Amino acid sequence: MGTSSQKFAIQVEGLHKAFNGKPVLTGVDLGVPSGSIFTVVGPSGAGKSVFLKCLANIIPPDAGRILFDGSELAFGDRVSQLEFRRRCSFLFQSNALFDSLTTLENVALPLEQTTSLPNKEIRKRSLEALKQLEIDEYAGHYPAQLSGGMQKRLALARAIVTQPELVLFDEPTAGLDPLRRNAVFAMIAKYQRQFGFTALIVTHDVPEALVASDRVALLNQGRICFEGTPAEFSASTHSVVSDFRDSAAALQRELAVIRTADA
Repeated sequence: MGTSSQKFAIQVEGLHKAFNGKPVLTGVDLGVPSGSIFTVVGPSGAGKSVFLKCLANIIPPDAGRILFDGSELAFGDRVSQLEFRRRCSFLFQSNALFDSLTTLENVALPLEQTTSLPNKEIRKRSLEALKQLEIDEYAGHYPAQLSGGMQKRLALARAIVTQPELVLFDEPTAGLDPLRRNAVFAMIAKYQRQFGFTALIVTHDVPEALVASDRVALLNQGRICFEGTPAEFSASTHSVVSDFRDSAAALQRELAVIRTADA
């Protein structure tokens, strides 16, 4: 997890979570360096979204500790929760936009919920966030009137309007074609550099994650089995890493055998 002088935005120690007696997380340990783009990859059903929702204070872990900026997050502590919500944002897989609110109203909502700013300042900041994401001309539109790409930018504008220190991304490219996946990762990288927040992403899109991230971790069977740079991930000979990373090559070899047998 790095040297003792390493500053972490968020640290996880021995995180466990089970549902109806079925273990999902079985002792996750992880440190996410401040100011980095950190991606957690893993197969479907590995517990990536559950892990992120535990970090986001959406569902309580059964055991373990989560530390944000060096202080432990207490799930049942309302003051701690409000402070975390003020300093962090969560971008849902589905974008979670409110269809009945305009683009501007969607972005303004986190400021209304977490600050005591006057309405004039909230409007100013919300319009600035839309401008930074290049969708300010659609301030009066509703989400259904926007393209899928613009909806993703709107969700990010809402996530950054509070000037968070940490943004959690839950499968931000799920269901997108390769070009749109590239665009989303490029957008995250661009605005993370511009605003300096720490980005923690969970995804199963490995090629894009390796290009966009500073560090990568592999979650498998409820535990982190690898953590390092993208180059280290690409070079790893760990069997779990190589099986997950090289699955396309394995399929190609299997198909070659089948086609040879049919010849």
